[in-house]
Amino acid sequence: MKPVNQKAWLLILPVVLCVAFSAILPLMTVVNYSVQDIISPERRVFVGTEWFKEVMRDEDLRGALVRQVTFSLAVLALEIPLGIGLALAMPATGWRSSAVLVTLAISLLIPWNVVGTIWQIYGRTDIGLMGAALAGLGIEYSYTGNATQAWLTVLLMDIWHWTPLVALLCFAGLRAIPDAYYQAASIDGASKLAVFRYIQLPKLRGVLVIAVLLRFMDSFMIYTEPFVLTGGGPGNATTFLSQYLTQKAVGQFDLGPAAAFSLIYFLIILLLSFILYNWMQRVGIADKASENSHG
Repeated sequence: MKPVNQKAWLLILPVVLCVAFSAILPLMTVVNYSVQDIISPERRVFVGTEWFKEVMRDEDLRGALVRQVTFSLAVLALEIPLGIGLALAMPATGWRSSAVLVTLAISLLIPWNVVGTIWQIYGRTDIGLMGAALAGLGIEYSYTGNATQAWLTVLLMDIWHWTPLVALLCFAGLRAIPDAYYQAASIDGASKLAVFRYIQLPKLRGVLVIAVLLRFMDSFMIYTEPFVLTGGGPGNATTFLSQYLTQKAVGQFDLGPAAAFSLIYFLIILLLSFILYNWMQRVGIADKASENSHG
C-alpha cells in the first residue's frame, strides 16, 4: 500500500496554533475561574459548581435572558423579511445596482460605538431628527425615561444597522439563480408571487440559513450599541446578557460567577444556533420532498 503523505497538515498548523491561543487557552482559563473562589492572586479555593448554582438563582439573569431572547427573535422576524424585500427591489444590473449596493453597505462600515452615538443624537427631542419629528407630532418620546420606547429604539437601531447585511446576502443569492428558471416561469405564465414562492425562496434557502445564524448570534451578543445609547436603562429595560456579564465581571469584579455565566452564555448560543440550523434544514428537506411529490 502506498503511504499517505501527511505533510498537508503542516499547512493548517498555523491556524491550529492561532485558534489554540485565541480561543482554547482563554476558554480553559474561564473554566478554571468558574470552579474556584479567587480570594487573592496567591489564594484560591475550589468551589466546584457553586458559582453555577449562584448564577442560575439570580433573578436579574432570568430577566436579562427573557429580554435577550425576545430581542433576538424580534430581530430575526423583522430583519430577514426586510432584507429579502430590499434584495428583490434592488436593480439587478447597471450603475443603479452598484449605487444601491454601496449605499446599503454604508451602515455596515460604521463602528458599533458610533452607531450608538448616532442614535443617541437622532432620538433627542431637541436636536435629533426622529425625536424632534415625534415631538412635533405630539408623541411623548424618551428613550432614556420610557422602558418600552428604549427597547424599541434599540431594536430599530439594530434593524437600521444590520438589515443591509441580510439584503446583500439575499441579493447575491438571487443573482446566482440561473436565468433558465425565470425563462421557464415566463413560458408557464407564472406570477411574480409564484416565481418568488417556487423559484427564488427555495434557491435562497442556503443564503438565508447563513443570514439567520449570523444575525441570531450577533444579536444575542449585542453590547456596545445599547450600552452607548441607554447604558442598559431605564432600569434594566435594555440590559441584555452581555451587559449583565460585564456588570458581573467588571462592575462587581465577581470573577467566579462571571466565568460560570460566560460558559452558560456560550452554551446557550451554541444550543440555540444548533436548534435553528437543524430546524431550517428540516424545513428545506420537507419543501424539497413536497416539490418532488408534486413534480
